[in-house]
Amino acid sequence: MKLVRHFHVRRRALLGALLIVNTLMATRIGLSRSLHPLLKRTPFRRRSFSIPRHLPKTHICPLWSSSFSFCLHKSTITTPSSSPSSRSHSCSSLSASSMVTAAALDESLHSNPLLQDFDFPPFDAVEASHVRPGIRALLKKLEDDLEELERTVEPSWPKLVEPLEKIVDRLSVVWGVVSHLKSVKDSSELRAAIEEVQPEKVKFLLRLGQSKPLYNAFKAIQESPDWPTLSEARKRIVESQIKEAVLNGVSLEDDKRDNFNKIQQELERLSQKFEENVLDATKKFEKLITDKKEIEGLPATALGLAAQTAVSKGHENATAENGPWIITLDAPSFLSVMQHARNRSLREEVYRAYVTRASSGDLDNTSIIEEILKLRLEKAKLLDYDNYAEVSMATKTATVEKAEELLEKLRSASWSPAVQDLEDLTNFSKKQGASEADDLTHWDVSFWSERLRESKYDINEEELRPYFSLPKVMNGLFDLAKTLFGIEIESADGLAPVWNKDVRFYRVKDSSGSPIAYFYFDPYARPSEKRGGAWMDEVVARSRVLSRNGTSARLPVAHMVCNQTPPVGDKPSLMTFREVETVFHEFGHALQHMLTKQDEGLVAGIRGIEWDAVELPSQFMENWCYHRDTLMSLAKHYETGESLPEDVYLKLLAARTFRAGSLSLRQIKFASVDLELHTKYVPGGSESIYDIDRKVSERTQVITPLPEDRFLCGFSHIFAGGYAAGYYSYKWAEVLSADAFSAFEDAGLDDSQAIKETGNKFRETILALGGGKAPLEVFVAFRGREPSPEALLRHNGLLQVAGSA
Repeated sequence: MKLVRHFHVRRRALLGALLIVNTLMATRIGLSRSLHPLLKRTPFRRRSFSIPRHLPKTHICPLWSSSFSFCLHKSTITTPSSSPSSRSHSCSSLSASSMVTAAALDESLHSNPLLQDFDFPPFDAVEASHVRPGIRALLKKLEDDLEELERTVEPSWPKLVEPLEKIVDRLSVVWGVVSHLKSVKDSSELRAAIEEVQPEKVKFLLRLGQSKPLYNAFKAIQESPDWPTLSEARKRIVESQIKEAVLNGVSLEDDKRDNFNKIQQELERLSQKFEENVLDATKKFEKLITDKKEIEGLPATALGLAAQTAVSKGHENATAENGPWIITLDAPSFLSVMQHARNRSLREEVYRAYVTRASSGDLDNTSIIEEILKLRLEKAKLLDYDNYAEVSMATKTATVEKAEELLEKLRSASWSPAVQDLEDLTNFSKKQGASEADDLTHWDVSFWSERLRESKYDINEEELRPYFSLPKVMNGLFDLAKTLFGIEIESADGLAPVWNKDVRFYRVKDSSGSPIAYFYFDPYARPSEKRGGAWMDEVVARSRVLSRNGTSARLPVAHMVCNQTPPVGDKPSLMTFREVETVFHEFGHALQHMLTKQDEGLVAGIRGIEWDAVELPSQFMENWCYHRDTLMSLAKHYETGESLPEDVYLKLLAARTFRAGSLSLRQIKFASVDLELHTKYVPGGSESIYDIDRKVSERTQVITPLPEDRFLCGFSHIFAGGYAAGYYSYKWAEVLSADAFSAFEDAGLDDSQAIKETGNKFRETILALGGGKAPLEVFVAFRGREPSPEALLRHNGLLQVAGSA
């Protein structure tokens, strides 16, 4: 998953109540392309449709029971201004004014959309003013539920796991609504509200994660004579709860536990501040251009977007043809400049701004990074680990050594091809008479790579956009899902409230026509309120315990978020091929969440899956973008309906390995610096974080980074997402996904019956089993053997190099 695309999985899988604790705390999966665990809550990241303008508001109805508001009123909502004495009076001693105030408070809570009973969250109704009272009321209710559970707990499923799942799920769903809105509809008011209640949420999660009665009950289940009779999924739940409890400090005593909790609170605050700084720094940069010569080379779509941005900033008469234009650091704008602007000084200015985001003034993330790394190391030491990477690996399939071994194998296979890539660019730019040919640098590589690709394969990515209109791409994607997995996807706009008029809502049905899942899709960039990248996250998970009717499981709901080029004028969103890959990637995450057949809620869908295996379905789906029948089904000219010419498809296929060494090294650099910072970096020592970055770059970047490069200040994956000491997961899972796709190659990509049979097997294993079975066992169940990196190297054109290395 490319960093610019995923920045992401945004919340991830709910590993369990304790896992959930971590999930909710790490909220935000998703960065570039990807996906994540539940309570650590990190969306999986990667990388116009019309809908009814008036959607039904979610109906008002008490959330948990008819007595919910009574329970809240009876137990009293604690606010900063309330004191023990003021809360101790009986109802008979209340003054008339205080009774009126209490009644108003009760009514306010009763109508708070966060506290309603809903099938689909009231995204259209939730405002910043609802967050403080809603979350506090929720936490108070859940604290009471937890106390009751601890008082009555027994080492059995009905008396431990089921009530625990209900507590975890309520918080996950409601906090997920608030967190999601912050990512897609950010405002200063919402930020302030979340910042105020976040410590209270973290406090509850720590209380839950460190509950000794629950921990002891799980241990008792594991040690009971009935343990061998439990299903594999239930054993996984018990084992993960015990492990997560230890990682959440359940074994720590007194001062050490207090210190651990303070660290967790501060890490949560710092991660949120880091992400806010990145968003604000990205929004802060605006380059107003009035002379068209300065943006010569930019394609029509980029000019249209730049003019549209200018209109939104007050330049009412801006047009794509005559300007003015505003360039931003948002992905569609940034990438267009880097790939197509002939003005080298403009490319340099925009590049320097991008790699120094959030590295100066009030938005400087340097000290935040240093403090995050310091606290993570302190946390690791408290848990008796040598470094934070070991803590991270405790819930993954890899070890630090195995991750480093894989990265080095891929690095050695990628280095020589990456060096050759630069030589090819140098020679090509020289032939074109480029004055910078002998001194190509960072702001030249993307530009000359595009020119070389156009020359070598006769492919112009911008000229391909008319063949990739969003509606046709989605139709083709849904047709593929039907072929592979036997599902139907249909529009359900209007059924669920949405947070923006461009958001689409879909229903997923099985072969019998019965609904099995739903999902939202938010496709377009909105730089003023929406964070960058692409991600998938869960809204609710499949669950037997949380069934509405007591018989059939609650159905899963997901959301997919991208940041692609919006429609301009009367044209639909015309996508780059990279944006097409991004949609396929995020849909892969969503499929694993939606097509699960696991009814144990704590390990259903993406919940409970080890982090370094969660990218398998997403990266697997990207391979279908190069499958002829699939691509031809969605690549239709938006005006004429003409299919993508056959010769263009063959060129796309040939170009798949273009600069594969360089692109591989880029991801290896991100993964390597992540591991280095979380294993060898000494906070406050002689080496700075930037020294570590430069040291890693010496063996992973052919062009030395700029002295002022502050890429780390925008590396949200590891400092504000769930990928700390885990970015290697993209490469780890890439091995799995490439090998999984090779099963379809072995079956015959032109054999429709074989494709359907293999697709069904993929659905019944990789997509159906969730976190209820160990990832390696799931892979073996599908593939019939353990994974091999051969397919990945072959797909990238690096197999021969790896063999010689």
